[in-house]
Amino acid sequence: MFKIIIKNVSGRTVLQFFIISSSLYFLMLLGTIPHLHKITNGVKILDMMPTGYNLAYVKKLMEALGETGRHYYLFRQLPVDLVFPFFFAISNCLIISWFLKKLGKSDSIFFVCYLPLIAGFFDYAENFTVISILINYPKISDSLVQVSNLFSVLKSSSTTVSLTVLLVIVLVWGFRKLTTKPGKIED
Repeated sequence: MFKIIIKNVSGRTVLQFFIISSSLYFLMLLGTIPHLHKITNGVKILDMMPTGYNLAYVKKLMEALGETGRHYYLFRQLPVDLVFPFFFAISNCLIISWFLKKLGKSDSIFFVCYLPLIAGFFDYAENFTVISILINYPKISDSLVQVSNLFSVLKSSSTTVSLTVLLVIVLVWGFRKLTTKPGKIED
């Protein structure tokens, strides 16, 4: 799979996926999530709890959301968040691949391209458990919340790792670009 990615990665493709991913992210960050926080008077939604939560917190959030907020979460926020992980994962996988190709390291450390895909997987797992919590409310089991919490923490951790790796790769590429004589590094 990686060989297909590296062979077909282009600046244009990377940019297209990045624009879609960023647009979805900003739609949530500036639209649906603030709306939910307004409904809850500042109680954070589960997607925004990188260090996790427990059953008591989930019950507090569900009560703060009320029926209208739970409906908005389920039918406005989560549909966007079911599209976003795909574009985030593919976009960041392509960005990492593109920079590795520019650095001539695409064969030696290709595995780091899979980090955003892992983050996307955990984002989907989190989303499906949150959907289950919203649909089953007020009957929420502690075990469902524990699984959802685990996926939220794994999503946050793997996203942080993948973005850190991406940042390091971009910094290495930038450093090489600045310190190498013109014509020595491909554009």
